[in-house]
Amino acid sequence: MSMPQLSTADQAKLQLMQEMEIEMMSDLYNRMANACHKKCIPPRYSEADLGKGEMVCIDRCVAKYLDIHEKIGKKLTAMSMQDEELMKKMSN
Repeated sequence: MSMPQLSTADQAKLQLMQEMEIEMMSDLYNRMANACHKKCIPPRYSEADLGKGEMVCIDRCVAKYLDIHEKIGKKLTAMSMQDEELMKKMSN
């Protein structure tokens, strides 16, 4: 079974969507790294390696950040679907 060929316009849209996804994930990573670094690691380093407490703090911070990001994404998706349904009802 062969894959259907995409038109040039669809290929351009797909490329743009992929680039936007990469940009958003890069932004998420940078924000998370900055927030967790600020929260968990003191401004003056006493050792080259992370301490046990710093590692635990980073792990928890990243887990919370990703959990909240997922919850917000689900909520925004649900809201978007509700808006689409409302728009369909209004157009009929």
